[in-house]
Amino acid sequence: MGYYCPSMLASAFVVSFFSLLSRIMGLFRDRLLAGEIGAGDVLDTYYAAFRVPDLVFNTFILGAVGSAFIPVFLGSYAKNKERAWELAVTLLNYITLIAIFFACIAYIFAPYIVSLTAPGFNSMKQAETVLLTRIMLAGTVFLGISNVLSGIQNAFKRFLASSIAPVLYNAGIIFGIVVLWPRYGAAGLAYGVVIGACFHLLIQVPSLVREGFSWRPQFNITSDIKEVLTLMVPRTIALTATQINEMVNTVIGSTLRAGSVAIYNLAYNLQIFPIGLIGIPFALTAFPAFAQASAENDKKKFSDAFSLTFRRILFFVVPASIFLLLLRAHVVRLVLGTGVFDWTQTILTARTLGFFSLSIFAQALIPLLSRAFYALKDTRTPLLVSLIYLAINIGISWKLASVLGIAGLALSFSLVTIAQCLTLWFALRMKVGDLHDDLIWESTLKISLASIVSGLCMYAMLFFVARYVDTHTYVGLLTQAGISSFVGGCVYVALVYSWGKREILYEK
Repeated sequence: MGYYCPSMLASAFVVSFFSLLSRIMGLFRDRLLAGEIGAGDVLDTYYAAFRVPDLVFNTFILGAVGSAFIPVFLGSYAKNKERAWELAVTLLNYITLIAIFFACIAYIFAPYIVSLTAPGFNSMKQAETVLLTRIMLAGTVFLGISNVLSGIQNAFKRFLASSIAPVLYNAGIIFGIVVLWPRYGAAGLAYGVVIGACFHLLIQVPSLVREGFSWRPQFNITSDIKEVLTLMVPRTIALTATQINEMVNTVIGSTLRAGSVAIYNLAYNLQIFPIGLIGIPFALTAFPAFAQASAENDKKKFSDAFSLTFRRILFFVVPASIFLLLLRAHVVRLVLGTGVFDWTQTILTARTLGFFSLSIFAQALIPLLSRAFYALKDTRTPLLVSLIYLAINIGISWKLASVLGIAGLALSFSLVTIAQCLTLWFALRMKVGDLHDDLIWESTLKISLASIVSGLCMYAMLFFVARYVDTHTYVGLLTQAGISSFVGGCVYVALVYSWGKREILYEK
């Protein structure tokens, strides 16, 4: 049998550990990109090339696995195991065909799509973006298959293989930067993405076979498949809206100074670190518990799981967001400040990162809120909220980008994300009823106060440590940031512990 975690917290720590490893590799990946290539034309085309593959993957594939498959699979498995496996195999087959079909369509029409998504690029940059896009589309097929396999394992609360997969994905990309970029240029970067996607798939296979999965050419349209398709339509539209939003950001960024698209993506990747480490793992591991409580129509069990996970996410992510806001320049200089990544690029990236950090708590909570709705088999509410705020963000982005440049896109993103998070929470509250609101508000207040106090202590330590180290060197800057963060972290833990929030770290 596969690896099994006895609790949501233990499962979250397993996922978080490998997410941490993956994120560290991601930072190393971005450091290599920034140092070897710099925030210029090549990185602009590299990041812009992700838009079409991401549209295909997130729109036509992730929607089925992320929101629709697990609740239906668990319900079917409880009644008839063979029927549940039939659902899994059939869905895998259809996802594979869908991925191949849309990848081929996108390959053919890539020049037209790129001209729409990056209108500010000159003809040479657009041609390079088309080349990279077509190469990366092959990775979409591998990721599509891999995510179905991950969904099956996650339904059984087995997260080891699916947690290792992103680590190997980043390993493939790093291989492309280190080995293939010097030999094949920008195309080598795209080949690295495809290699990483292949690794992402292969690591899933052995553990899934041990679970009893066996492939067969099966395409029966059963009632379970129909239910998955019904549930995934709203989620698919919502993901399409998200990808349209990202494309709009690329469109706007392509009209700004050279390197703007790269700076936006580099800053985004830095701020996503705590979200990928905390928000997504906790939401992922809580989802089966939500789905089971929903299947049993046990509202108390649902509210207990939601409230505890909500507060745990806040416990970790609120201080992380404040620390990142205060240390944004340090983070950019330490992670990206090497090679051809100059001081001007550092300042612009730090400024963009600062605006992103304002909404980290909301970004970390939205996956949890969305999965709560999915477990209730309600994919329409997140869709409507997503569409509303997509329209708002597009309007605000154009205005703020004209005033603040690429950093304006990050500010617009944060404002809209916070509003979206609050809207989803109120909508869930109206749908389910009491979510242990008293505990949530009490924890939020205490965690926020503790985070602010610890942030001020950390900020004061920056000036104190600066007297004894040379902050113009990498070691000195790392020492200053490390000591200050350690002191701030100790203050935070002491305050939260003394205020009686210890239960957040234990199963109820």
